[in-house]
Amino acid sequence: MIIKVNASARSYDIIIEDNIFDKIGEIIKENTKDAKVFFVIDENVFNLYGEKLRKILADSGIEFLHFVLPSGEKSKCGDMLFKIYSCLAKNKISRKDTVIALGGGVCGDLTGFAAATYLRGVRLIQIPTTLLAQVDSSVGGKVAIDLDEGKNLAGCFYPPHLVVIDPCFLKTLSESVFNCGMAEVIKYGAIYDKNLFDTLFDKENLSKNLEKIIARCVDIKRIIVENDEFDTGERMILNFGHTYGHIVEKYFNYEKYSHGEAVAIGMAHITAISEKEGIAEKGTYEKLVNLLKKYSLYKEEQIPREKGEETLLLDKKSGTDFINYIVLEKIGKSKILKLKKEDNFLWKN
Repeated sequence: MIIKVNASARSYDIIIEDNIFDKIGEIIKENTKDAKVFFVIDENVFNLYGEKLRKILADSGIEFLHFVLPSGEKSKCGDMLFKIYSCLAKNKISRKDTVIALGGGVCGDLTGFAAATYLRGVRLIQIPTTLLAQVDSSVGGKVAIDLDEGKNLAGCFYPPHLVVIDPCFLKTLSESVFNCGMAEVIKYGAIYDKNLFDTLFDKENLSKNLEKIIARCVDIKRIIVENDEFDTGERMILNFGHTYGHIVEKYFNYEKYSHGEAVAIGMAHITAISEKEGIAEKGTYEKLVNLLKKYSLYKEEQIPREKGEETLLLDKKSGTDFINYIVLEKIGKSKILKLKKEDNFLWKN
């Protein structure tokens, strides 16, 4: 299956196919015209697939230039970015060459930012290996690193030249990492597609429908991104759960919860407040929580207001004197709620 995304910088294809990784040498050849390729590979992915990739590339006559990225959110930082720059320079990567991200969301975001800024932009291919990256972060062109002060505070919009999604990568994920990605899948259903949301309750048949579910999430993101490429309007709804989720991640120094777990906490937290405030239809919170529980994603965290507000005021959805909150009106329908900073919506009693 191929989904085409039309962006102002360039249009690009997203290929979704079981076992397509076996053909990655041919795909790279076809898309790079014999220029150099440089892989940034998550260390866990390298341990599982490094030798296989080396052989696939050798069979296609491609030199295996690579940087192994330590796993985890803490790698999405300036120090690691400059290590990648240095490797790109030592390997004489030019603007005609291609950088490839092979890993989850951290790898994709960091590698994408490196590709966007090295030599003011080199070609980029995303090969996401986690569910979270396949349905969300590899698509749409948002690339970034974290700062000590907060998540994704340094970044830009840089669409990939190609995205290759192989659902078979997901078979090697632990249940907790897979469920982390399910938080983003649930998000898509909650904000945009009630039918998708309802389908996710059938956990027993999830694996049979996984390729279709990934494709639906990707297509929802395509529609939203094409309407609002630079995140000034409708695209903000993709951040449902993320505002409070980022506060949770930062408060625990990115150690206690994964990104998906934090987003799940954020979705439940803001929906509880929205329903209490009469914004969300009655019963919305219960439906959301019941689905989160199916994937062991329901947890509660009350971050102290004075600590949370430090992170909130740096959020990219924050304006001069207001903050855009993403809330549900009901399952499958969301909206942007623009409130003054002093309203402290996330700490409503």
